[in-house]
Amino acid sequence: MVRPRIDATQFGSITIDGSDIDHDVLIRLSGEIKKRKKKLSKAVFGSSHTISLEEAEYIFEKGADRLIIGSGQSGMVTLSAEAAEYFKKEGVRVELSPTPDAIHQWNKAKGSAIGLFHVTC
Repeated sequence: MVRPRIDATQFGSITIDGSDIDHDVLIRLSGEIKKRKKKLSKAVFGSSHTISLEEAEYIFEKGADRLIIGSGQSGMVTLSAEAAEYFKKEGVRVELSPTPDAIHQWNKAKGSAIGLFHVTC
């Protein structure tokens, strides 16, 4: 498995392996980069700043033991209580920090990590 390297982030974008991406991303165990499905949380909370149980179920992957969440440039994203409980039940350690900090954790991460990175707020 080759984990993509996150080069940088600024408000509204993230640079992964040299490519600028202008939306939130989910990085799978395989290294595949997908667009975050914000609507799964928006439908429940009216905003994508709280991660819903439905989005948590979409993010989760069997075999992952760690989820690194970049909570935005100023750290606006949080997990709902249901999402936190779900990851705990599945044995996934969640590390939530502002996106600029989270990209350093991602680049240093060992093992089976998945990542979710919010690029605004």
